[in-house]
Parts: sequence; C-alpha cells; structure tokens
Amino acid sequence: MGSSPGTPQHREAAVALAQGLVARDVGIVYGGATVGLMGVLADAALAAGGEVVGVIPRDLFDREVPHRGVTRLVEVDSMHARKARMAELADAFVALPGGVGTLEELFEVFTWQLLGLHAKPVLLLDPDGFYDPLVEQLDRIVEQGYLSAGKRAALVRVTGVDELLDRLG
Repeated sequence: MGSSPGTPQHREAAVALAQGLVARDVGIVYGGATVGLMGVLADAALAAGGEVVGVIPRDLFDREVPHRGVTRLVEVDSMHARKARMAELADAFVALPGGVGTLEELFEVFTWQLLGLHAKPVLLLDPDGFYDPLVEQLDRIVEQGYLSAGKRAALVRVTGVDELLDRLG
C-alpha cells in the first residue's frame, strides 16, 4: 500500500481491511508512516482497538512522517532493513493498490516465497481492477515460459476483504 492517498475506493478498502483484521484479532505490520494508504490503514486499525507495528527508516522521517500513535514504532537504518524487519514480523503479505514502492516490496516478498525463503501467503487486495495490467503481465510471463503456472498461482488476487480474510484463515 502506498504513501499516497489513492482513490476513495482504495481508502475504503484499507479501512475495511484494518477493521477486518482487528475483528479477527490480527495485528498489522506496515511501513510506519502517517501518510497515504499506510496512514489510513494504521489509523483505522488503531481506532478499532487493534495492534499496529510500524517499521520506518530514519532517513524517511521527513517524507513519510513516522506514526507516533502506533502500538510500536520500529526505527531502522535503511529501506533494506525495513523490508527485512517487516518480513520477519509478518505472517502474511497483503498489497493494496500503490505505486512503484508497493510493487517493489510486493515482488520482493513474492520472489522470496518462490525461492523458498518463506512460506507466507502473498496477496493482492484489488477492489476495483487496479492490478488488472499486472495480472495480465504475470500471465504473459507464464505463457512465455518464464514462470510456471503453479508458482504464478502463489500470488493470489482477491477483490474483497472478506475473501482475503478467509484465505488467511
């Protein structure tokens, strides 16, 4: 999920995801900022009484503004350390619509899964077809023989929060 606010529908999905996770007593690990969909998700989870752990590199404090109201804020030295710490703390990875940073983090955890570095679910929450072109490209990668259909299936796209929560168990 991005450091930009996105569309009203994407913000609604972030709030619904936060509320759904809190209702199932599932904590949230996210990028640690107050801005964008990240901030929307964190604020909604906190408002619902949930546990929220933010992980943010110190060098992003000016751009992403650390969320000082989260349950726990973990400050790290770099983006690499952020991603490693988030991956260590998380039980699953969910990408909401976002920009290139979201895509970069999504593909890193997806690649780690394919390489056997973790066995955690990787999901796209796609309420409005935002990820249609990405899914089409992944399918083309399979068609061209660069990825097996079985491995491609490990990146799951869902359109609604209830479906996502059901897949997470």
